[in-house]
Formats: sequence, structure tokens, C-alpha cells
Amino acid sequence: MDYSRPLCALFALLVFYLTHLAQCTNAKINFREKEKQILDQILGPGRYDARIRPSGINGTGDPPTFVHVNMFLRSISKIDDYKMEYSVQLTFREQWLDERLKFNNLGGRLKYLTLTEANRVWMPDLFFSNEKEGHFHNIIMPNVYIRIFPNGNVLYSIRISLTLSCPMNLKLYPLDKQTCSLRMASYGWTTDDLVFLWKEGDPVQVVKNLHLPRFTLEKFLTDYCNSKTNTGEYSCLKVDLLFKREFSYYLIQIYIPCCMLVIVSWVSFWLDQGAVPARVSLGVTTLLTMATQSSGINASLPPVSYTKAIDVWTGVCLTFVFGALLEFALVNYASRSDMHRENMKKTRREMEAAASMDAASDLLDTDSNTTFAMKPLMRGANDKMRQCEIHMSPPKKNCCRIWMSKFPTRSKRIDVISRITFPLVFALFNLAYWSTYLFRDEEEQK
Repeated sequence: MDYSRPLCALFALLVFYLTHLAQCTNAKINFREKEKQILDQILGPGRYDARIRPSGINGTGDPPTFVHVNMFLRSISKIDDYKMEYSVQLTFREQWLDERLKFNNLGGRLKYLTLTEANRVWMPDLFFSNEKEGHFHNIIMPNVYIRIFPNGNVLYSIRISLTLSCPMNLKLYPLDKQTCSLRMASYGWTTDDLVFLWKEGDPVQVVKNLHLPRFTLEKFLTDYCNSKTNTGEYSCLKVDLLFKREFSYYLIQIYIPCCMLVIVSWVSFWLDQGAVPARVSLGVTTLLTMATQSSGINASLPPVSYTKAIDVWTGVCLTFVFGALLEFALVNYASRSDMHRENMKKTRREMEAAASMDAASDLLDTDSNTTFAMKPLMRGANDKMRQCEIHMSPPKKNCCRIWMSKFPTRSKRIDVISRITFPLVFALFNLAYWSTYLFRDEEEQK
């Protein structure tokens, strides 16, 4: 008799019964109640002391507690050049092992437990050493959570906004790059008890399409910055954010307007030297506008003891505008000197004409025989002078003298020379300025 078929049917029925029984058992389990029981078990009174730091790895000996840190940069709202600070909003995470918090995961059904009260478990005493201001986010609920995993791992995550100090070197402003740091350190636990480590892989994440008004985040670097004091050595982490200043804003707002003011001041070189009101008003207006522009630029920057790149630019532009005003003063003085010289020549010619007329009348009064006797002698002397003039070569003149001879007065010559000299010198200054500050080595940007 074949018993295989009844046995197979019986085995299949048994498997179906056990599966159905397990499903019914799962349906009856209240996992929320189990979470409460586990939390009461591991965090109940007399069972867990949040004042005691966790033991080291596997509880062997007394090694320090290792805390792995990572963060997510959500936004960077501002970078203030005057106060030398920047504001950032980030999600900050810490992860460490606390074997006192191990629990039964009910066969993999409980992945982790979630807490919203940070004071229920031990927390690292981390602080931001270069922080000026900071606050948590509590809308709608506090943006913080703690996850406890079955193996005792603890994950702490919180969203915070910080205003951090950022010492800047503005020698190359506005063609500069700035490095702003975010430093985190232990306040009371030394490296014998607590060590901060960057999480392996990608410890710092940045939101996509991070937008900054006048800067671009080029890159960021993670590093360690342990500090030693007379109370011990403390663990420290830091993130260096390298910002590059956007030059297009300053090109439109500062450099192009300054160039235009300098060029407008050169218009006075083409005005008539007698147009005193027009040339004076043009020079004074451009000078005052340039001074106002320079003051507005410096008002948005801190007073520093060194010369910035923008100071060189505005200083030279102000010098060119002031030079154009002084050039008109020189032209005005030369014009009055030319007029005085012309008056003196005119007076001299009148006096010479009067003297020649007196001499001619005296000659008419003298003896006619003597006069006729002198005429041959005078005629011979004049012939010799003409022969000497024929043999003498005319003086050589170069191109500059020929061109300058077209402008008989000194005042006109000064205007003509200024029309060429001022633009040429300004072009040479631009060449030297941009080659010095724009095409610089990376070492100069530190």
C-alpha cells in the first residue's frame, strides 16, 4: 500500500496550519506596546544613568567613546565682509555606540526606537568653537530626533542655524577667495574619554543648487583640529569652506562707473581754454562723484591696516580725475602767461616802431653829403649778410616739433599733450592692475 500521498497531504496541511498560526500571532502583537516596554526596560529608573558616558569598544578596558559626525548643509544665507561672519543652516548628526541600550529586535521586526528627548540618554558635549549666534528650530515641532538601534548604536540628528566667525584677508578684494571654517570640539571630555571622528564615506553633504548672492562655493575640506590646553587635549573637527567672490557684480557696480568718471574728466581737454565755468564745473563734479563712490565702497568694508585691491583702483582713478582738474589750472595759468607775453611783444614792437621813426627823422635832419657817403657802406654790409644767410643751412626740425608748431600757444600745447598722455597712462595702469590682481598664483589667494 502506498502511504506517500497521505503523508504529503498531511505535511502540507501542517505547514499551512503553522503559517496561519504565525500570522495570527503577528496580528495579535502590539509593536507600539512592545516599544514602550523596551524603552521602560532600557531607560527605566535605576537602569540607565545618562550622566555616565558609554564604555569603549566592546566594553574592553577603558578606551574613549568614539563619536562619528556628519552633516548636511541646507543653506548659506549670507557672508558679511564687514563683520567677517557667515550664516549657515545645517542638519547635524552624531552616531556612537552605547551597549547599555541594546534590546531585542523581535526577530528583525523592530529596526530602531525613536526618541525626541535628548536628555534621556548620554550625549556628547560638542560645541561650535567659532560660533557667534545659534538657535534650534521648533516649528511645528522641535526638529530633533534620537534613534536607538538594537545593537546599541545611537543616532542623534538636529537642524540648527548658526552664525559663525570667518576671519578674512581682503588684500585682493574684490578679486579674492575666502576660506570660512566650521569648528566642532568637545567642551569637557578630553581625548582620553571622548574622540570625534568624521563618518567614513561622505561626511559633509551640500544641498544641490546652493545659491549665494555674491559668492560661489568652490569646494570644502574636512580635517581634524585637536587643541591642547592646560587642562588636557580635546578632540576637534573642522570643515573648511572655500568661497570665490563673484566679480561680475563689482565689475558693473564699481569698475565700469569709475572708468566712465575718469573718461568724462578728460572731456575738459577738448573744451576751449576760455570756457572756464564749463571746465571747472566738469572737473569738480567728477572729482566729488569719484570721492563719493570711494566712500561708499569703504563704508561696506571693515577698516583694515593694509591696502586692498579696490583701494588701489579707486585711489588711482581719483588721482586721474584730480589730475584733470589740475591740468586745467595749469592751462589757465599758461593762457594768462601767453596773453601777458603777447602784450609784452606788442608793446615792444610799438616801442621799436616809435624808435625807428625817431631815428629816421634824425637822419633826415643830417647833412645830405654824409648820408650819401654812408649809403654805399650800408649797401655793402647788406650784401655780405645776404651771402652769409645763403651759405647757412636752415635748422633741422623733428616730427614732434613740426607737429607742436601747429599750436603756437603753450596752453593749447598742454591740452593736446594731455589728450594723449592721460589715456595712455590710464591704459598702462589697467594693464599692470589686471595682470597683478587677476592673473595671480594660488598661493597669493591664501
